[in-house]
Amino acid sequence: MEKIKREWGVGLLLGVFGVLLFTGKVFAFGGGQPAQEGAEAPNMLVTMFPFILMFVILYLLIIRPQQKKQRDHQRMVDDLKKGDRVVTSGGVHGTITGIKEQEGVLVVQVAKEVQIEVSRGSISRVDERKAKK
Repeated sequence: MEKIKREWGVGLLLGVFGVLLFTGKVFAFGGGQPAQEGAEAPNMLVTMFPFILMFVILYLLIIRPQQKKQRDHQRMVDDLKKGDRVVTSGGVHGTITGIKEQEGVLVVQVAKEVQIEVSRGSISRVDERKAKK
């Protein structure tokens, strides 16, 4: 479902950029009409509308979802506790056996009697399976 939303969003974004690109060329050529004396200059808001629209679409499709994902990841990292089974960004699976709050380091047991220290930021996800005891 997420893939369909992403593909639909990219298609919409490309379509809007294409329309804006085309209308920009139409405005630039002015329809082939020579400027008349006493004609008013186009309103500044009308001129800036395509850029404003592009920024709004960019914000809604790219920036806002990325901020939400970042916020969720930070909340997950802050909620880590002893006994959680985690996966690091390097792909190492293990169980948290200790937390060093001062340094921002987690002690992760990856095998029997093998413990490594990893940075809190390197945790990519919490594995939902129960830790082996």
